[in-house]
Parts: sequence; C-alpha cells; structure tokens
Amino acid sequence: MAAAPKLDRIDINILSTIQRHGDITNVKLAETVGLSTSPCLQRLKRLEQAGYIESYRAIINLRKLADHIIVFTEITLRDHGPKDFQKFEAEIRKHRNVLECHLLSGGYDYLVKFVARNIMQYQSIMEDMLERGLSIDKYFSYVAIKPVVTGNAVPIEDLLDRR
Repeated sequence: MAAAPKLDRIDINILSTIQRHGDITNVKLAETVGLSTSPCLQRLKRLEQAGYIESYRAIINLRKLADHIIVFTEITLRDHGPKDFQKFEAEIRKHRNVLECHLLSGGYDYLVKFVARNIMQYQSIMEDMLERGLSIDKYFSYVAIKPVVTGNAVPIEDLLDRR
C-alpha cells in the first residue's frame, strides 16, 4: 500500500461522491468534483493505492430478493483472555450470515448483525455457534421490525472538520 497522501478538498469530494455513487463514471466524477478526466482518474487511483478506498459494492435490495429477518445480537463471552476474543472473532468472520460484528465496551462484548431467512434459521445459527466452543456465555437477540435509517455514506467532511 502506498503512503497516505495528504487529502485536499478535491480528494474529499471524490471520496464523498464515490461512497454514494460507486458506479459513477470517471467523466461524471470529474465533472462533479471540477476536474478534467485524466487528473480525476489519477487522483482516484492514488486514493485506491493509499487504501482510502477498500472496495466497490452493490447494495442489494433484500426486500425484493427474498423474505428475511435482520437480528441484532448482544454476545457476552464467558472468558475474556486474548485467545478467547481471537477465536470468537476468527469464527464470526467466516460466518456467511454475519453482516457486521463490533467489539464493544460496556455491558456486553460484541454486537453482531445477522441476516436469516426466518427465526428458525437464526436459532439454528446461534445453536451452532454455541456448540463450537466459542466461549459464549449469553446472548440477547433483537429482531429488527423495519429499517428506519440505513446508509453507508459517512459524513467525511464532518469527521475531518473541513466544511
């Protein structure tokens, strides 16, 4: 990975634009950020090489695809040694139904976001995890009723305090 370049206003605009419109053409991106196409593409490649852009993805409308549930699960481990956390995290990274997993401070150790066909499949997933010896002491499940706010666009300008 290349050294991280110092970001200027145009770099930030490029990042802000492509996180909302990952399929934007270079011509449209250049127009949006006020550059000609060649310098815009050079900047985009530099941002990719420096690791600011991890990947490009499509967001699938799951409601159109299939019936499903989203379950947020609070997980507390029984043991809190480094190997216990490493084992849990290695296993959770492999699980196809895990959309997100966050190590937290506070009342429990992890918050995991699962997707499943239904409650029965989710319960089967949890039973399998319990049988794997992952040091899970307890878990609490919260089935999402409906999404109210979703999005992957981070307010980059606010995080960098550059408005």
